[in-house]
Amino acid sequence: MSPLKVNQKASVKLTIKRIIDCLVNIKDETGEFLMTLPDGRVIDTKGWDDWEWTHGIGLYGLLKYFEIVQDKEELDIMLRWFKERFEIGTTKNVNTMSPLLTAAYLHEAQLADYYVHLDSWAEWVMYDMPRTEEDGLQHITYLVDNFQQLWDDTLMMTVLPLAKIGLVLKRPDYVEEAKRQFLLHIKYLQDQQSGLWFHGWTFSGRHHFGKARWGRGNCWATIAIPEFIELLQLPKTDGLRMFLVSSLTAQINALVNCQDQNTGLWHTILDDDSSYLEASATAGFAYGIAKAIRLRLIPKEDRYVATVKKAMQGVLDNVSEEGELKQVSFGTPVFDDIESYKRIKLTSMPYGQSLALIALSEHLRTLM
Repeated sequence: MSPLKVNQKASVKLTIKRIIDCLVNIKDETGEFLMTLPDGRVIDTKGWDDWEWTHGIGLYGLLKYFEIVQDKEELDIMLRWFKERFEIGTTKNVNTMSPLLTAAYLHEAQLADYYVHLDSWAEWVMYDMPRTEEDGLQHITYLVDNFQQLWDDTLMMTVLPLAKIGLVLKRPDYVEEAKRQFLLHIKYLQDQQSGLWFHGWTFSGRHHFGKARWGRGNCWATIAIPEFIELLQLPKTDGLRMFLVSSLTAQINALVNCQDQNTGLWHTILDDDSSYLEASATAGFAYGIAKAIRLRLIPKEDRYVATVKKAMQGVLDNVSEEGELKQVSFGTPVFDDIESYKRIKLTSMPYGQSLALIALSEHLRTLM
């Protein structure tokens, strides 16, 4: 390995360590980002010691880095989180399912025994989770049922965990259901004209709300499709794989064209330059496109490689000395108008830290 790569590798690992430290120590100092439920419970979506999709993505970031470095520190953080959270329990919904993806990997590696939890949560998704028309997974959250709604977030938060649990517990019906959910979400959420994804679709009125091609929502698809193909080890001749690759390629081609060339970031509304630049989506795109290249889902063309390099540098440029990823938008519901997306506040969040973590972990692979 060249001295330059050695230095780059050391620098990236140092940045990752700072990101992890910030991830597990983020505090909601003002209470502005706490979520109060009707039953009186308060969910801390910003701090590390609670159970929401923000923490599920944070755990997955730790897992991806642990897979590369096998560092006991990251493993201990994950195991401690699950021990404390499983003892307390939580309400099942599309977002709280997300930590089960990491739990399934840890269980498979015999680093913990989560069988009862994996079984319970996956059975709930299969048989008790609310469904839309065409039997889609309705995007039910702590506060809102989102009746008859499909969101692009669901693929990452619920469908990937379901597929992984199906493989780990040897339940092929789970895997087949996950396949169907990918096809259904692509059918209703990917914009046929641009290749980008709409944030949400409702069967009640049959429309895409504000028709927002929202950045972070799109990044879930860019991450989830390569992850799903790798997870299922779909061969090149598999029809589902070919369909997923064509969907992913259309999206990536659109992303290449709307990346901000000065910063390497993308706007929170991807095709609206008047919306602010957003770093968590950028990290997701950096990871997904880089992984798509590594898995040879897309060719290693100069335009794709250049897009990844700019995005990775954009992520690095937005990590503070304390390890916080800046320019991260708070959790965002589906809105009926574009302007509402532009008003979402910027704040440090576990998923911002995690998306930076998985992006830089993928970047680290190129320096190994």
